Amino acid sequence: MIHPIADNPILECVDLSWPWVGIDPFLLCAHHIEHYPSGDAQYAVPLEHRQGHPAGKDYANPDGYSLYAGADGMPGFPNHPHRGMETVSILRRGFIDHADSLGNSGRYGPGDVQWMTAGGGIQHAEMFPLLHQDQPNEFELFQVWLNMPGHKKMVGPSYKMMWAEQIPHYRHEGVNVHIVAGGYQPQEDASAPFIEPLSPTPDTWAADPQSELAIWVITIAPGARITLPPATRPDSQRTLFAYEGNGLLVAGQDVGANRRVRVVAQAPLPLSNRSVQPVQLMLMQGVPLGEPVIRSTVYVTNTIEELHQAKRDFQRTGFGGWPWETRQPMHGPGFQRFAQYAGHAERELP
Repeated sequence: MIHPIADNPILECVDLSWPWVGIDPFLLCAHHIEHYPSGDAQYAVPLEHRQGHPAGKDYANPDGYSLYAGADGMPGFPNHPHRGMETVSILRRGFIDHADSLGNSGRYGPGDVQWMTAGGGIQHAEMFPLLHQDQPNEFELFQVWLNMPGHKKMVGPSYKMMWAEQIPHYRHEGVNVHIVAGGYQPQEDASAPFIEPLSPTPDTWAADPQSELAIWVITIAPGARITLPPATRPDSQRTLFAYEGNGLLVAGQDVGANRRVRVVAQAPLPLSNRSVQPVQLMLMQGVPLGEPVIRSTVYVTNTIEELHQAKRDFQRTGFGGWPWETRQPMHGPGFQRFAQYAGHAERELP
């Protein structure tokens, strides 16, 4: 139980864990920062750089990077299932090749966001091709796991690309707000128009106006300041994840570095940067689902029986099977980003 202090918008300030622990309806956020070497002929980590990186189970980040579940030096996560949840993948640096059991595929890059609703069940692969063969491959990804309401956990799965060129930003005197989800009403100018976000997948909790769900990635330059708009619903909850820099002031209070800060959502929130380096943070906001959460890595259900059923269903159906020749599809050379949606002849380009 959190007991707020009168006139103080900060409800809680604790150290960030890995992955970040979300507040309902958010489950977690995995923030990956990798410094991969230049790629080999297969766009993978060269053989001489794989020592200490066991194939299929490399999570310790030796040498500044991990291969995760990938094999043959290709970083990433080969095909695996999900049910009852969503992933919002916000890519800052590097490239990701997507493939799934619906037959969708794609490649996305810096600034792009992929929204995937698992619903009743999907398999997908997320591989990190090292497309630069003449220089290191820097990689940074936020993957937010979002819960789904019980009555929507068995909807059909879906996938959508949100391209960097189309995602709205609010910029003000050294501050950049990357608006992944949730509309934004600037506070610095009373006449400024409301900024509409891109539409997510149709069955996400974020698509319901009653959710008041928002994901904003905020960069504050040294000496800059901004006031965040208030939430409108009395039950909305708001959390700041300060992940870079140590100069963040929340309503004039120094919160330190690498902190999760829960704040009052229903009032404008002043933020500023007192340091000589940029500060970066992510805001997650939403109305809690208030439902039981039973999670076994890749499945999120409301009851133990539903969890057992998810495992039985995957063993029986493979959530549609896997239509690709390999567990870790990689979509060839080149930096062209695209989405190839199942049933569509033409690729979608940014």
